[in-house]
Amino acid sequence: MTSQPATQPFADQTVVVTGGGTGIGRATALAFAAGGARTVIITGRRKERLDEVAELHTALVPLPADVTSGEGADAVADAVRTYGGALDVLVHNAGVFRPSPLTAWDPAAAQQVLATNVLGLALLTTRLLPQLRSPGGRLVLVSSRGGHNPGPESSLYCASKAAVHSFCRSWAAELAPRGIRVNAVAPGFVRTEAYVAGGLAPEQAEGLLAGVAHAIPLGRVAEADEVARWILYLADPASAQVTGQIVTIDGGLDVAHT
Repeated sequence: MTSQPATQPFADQTVVVTGGGTGIGRATALAFAAGGARTVIITGRRKERLDEVAELHTALVPLPADVTSGEGADAVADAVRTYGGALDVLVHNAGVFRPSPLTAWDPAAAQQVLATNVLGLALLTTRLLPQLRSPGGRLVLVSSRGGHNPGPESSLYCASKAAVHSFCRSWAAELAPRGIRVNAVAPGFVRTEAYVAGGLAPEQAEGLLAGVAHAIPLGRVAEADEVARWILYLADPASAQVTGQIVTIDGGLDVAHT
């Protein structure tokens, strides 16, 4: 895939990016703003991180909100109404990872992962559906290669991402008659803060990424902006015939494990 053209494919559009304060969400929000979006509403639980990103472009609107709750979902819907009323693109990027070995199963962690990665995603989609432009609306879900290629001690996270894959294909079929497209990206290892947020020490996270790079056929982990480019590609109006697709971005790991 080539980089985005010099034109602004998202001119005058309104975009929502959940988990927009760090990592893939941050890179995606900035890319939409650079692509001409009039308003990019970025949600997250840490106000200070959202404010830091919002300072980088005037189109970015920080909205501290827990989108796993009805109140948080309503706050996003209110923000969309404030900034034009119609929503062009919804990017579901918010997600959490927690290790889940069967020998140390944590019910609280399980509830958190499912609430964020599965139930919250569905809740926010249903709340914003009346505002999603029809025809022409686009959903892009950020999943993981773990959704179709799970690993040991991560069954909970991988199951949640398998649910995201199912959402993508089911919603694509359900919303196609309305002219709304639904696609997903499934990254492998990406250099973000997610590993530290998931409980690893910074040096452990660096060690993990350095170690897995040797197993990746292309020789390195992905950067957040590389995933963001694919999100924008799937959300681009020029991709009008693409729906129900899950694009794996893993440097060839799936190929290596086939």
